[in-house]
Amino acid sequence: MRGSLEPLDLGIQIPYHFRCPISLELMRDPVTVSTGQTYDRGSIESWVSTGNTTCPVTRANLTDFTFIPNHTLRRLIQDWCVANRAFGVERIPTPKQPADSSLVRSLLNQSCSHSAPTQLRLNSLRRLRSLARDSEYNRSLIASHNVCHILLPIVFDHIASDELKHESLALLVLFPLSESECTSLASDSDKINYLTRLLSHSSFDVRVNSAALIEFVVAGTHSPEIRAQVSNVDGIYDGVVEILKNPISYPRALKVGIKALFALCLVKQTRHRAVAAGAPVVLVDRLADFEKCDAERALATVELLCRVPAGITAFAGHALTVPMLVKIILKISDRATEYAAGALLALCSESERCQREAVAAGVLTQLLLLVQSDCTERAKRKAQLLLKLLRDSWPQDSIGNSDDFACSQVVVVPF
Repeated sequence: MRGSLEPLDLGIQIPYHFRCPISLELMRDPVTVSTGQTYDRGSIESWVSTGNTTCPVTRANLTDFTFIPNHTLRRLIQDWCVANRAFGVERIPTPKQPADSSLVRSLLNQSCSHSAPTQLRLNSLRRLRSLARDSEYNRSLIASHNVCHILLPIVFDHIASDELKHESLALLVLFPLSESECTSLASDSDKINYLTRLLSHSSFDVRVNSAALIEFVVAGTHSPEIRAQVSNVDGIYDGVVEILKNPISYPRALKVGIKALFALCLVKQTRHRAVAAGAPVVLVDRLADFEKCDAERALATVELLCRVPAGITAFAGHALTVPMLVKIILKISDRATEYAAGALLALCSESERCQREAVAAGVLTQLLLLVQSDCTERAKRKAQLLLKLLRDSWPQDSIGNSDDFACSQVVVVPF
């Protein structure tokens, strides 16, 4: 085995045995598994959490899933970091030890104890939230103690203090809810109205956490009628859209906000409410701020809102909508391209001005590249429909007038 890997941009080499065999990155918390192999804790925990039961290097079955901290190796790595400080290497901090089951059980018992002082309950909840944020292992351990079943009653406890309810909510949204929990919560109008009111709370963290729980509930409920009932609550779209308007210095707000808005907009009957709340303007204004996955979700939401007349009007009225959608084609991902093409098709089908704007923004070149690319068939069919629609808007000297792109056989795919 090699003693080192390729040089980093820093101009130095990381010793081979300091790298995690899974991530190939410098280990920050080396742990040894039952086969004797050492991995970075985060990498091996992710490996096991996805259902793997073997050692990644040896492929031998793991006889148990206890990860023993390799303190000697961690100290060697820290010494190496200090020795190479001149090259910009920062010393890795000493990792926190994972939580144990008895501690988690004790903290949860204190959190839900009505006889315990409020401050003790708050401290227990905050300690649990800190543990949950430390590692995937801690989150799994806390989840195994039926944490959602314990926290939900506190969040909606009429007697508990607001601070206690808000702290419980902040911890709750770190864990997925079961389908039965989502359906039960979504069916309770009083609880949904309470969460909707929290979307206007003075604390931005409370607002974001409320939006996160609303998204969990809507996405986790399979009944169309119940989902429609939630999305039809007065003020729910307004609250979510307001979260998306906040500065990008709070990236979690963008992530939570777009997930919640997308989940709500999947309900056809209430999309007009999203438009009335100003979602089209916010989506266009913030499109460039989203990370890849969230950008895909934002574009999917744009396409959904382009399926209602009010949405078409709102997006068409924003000067940046069409140029931005054209620019996105083939830039972010196949999914993003498909959603952008679908939104453009909807806009151009209803507005000649949008057709002219799209052509002026260079959509013809983008679409011709798209139909020849390895993008999804659905995206290509949308591009073909859009090319056919725009033929009368093509400049006389445009390559688009070529019979090679006549799109004579177009398959119409319903939105």
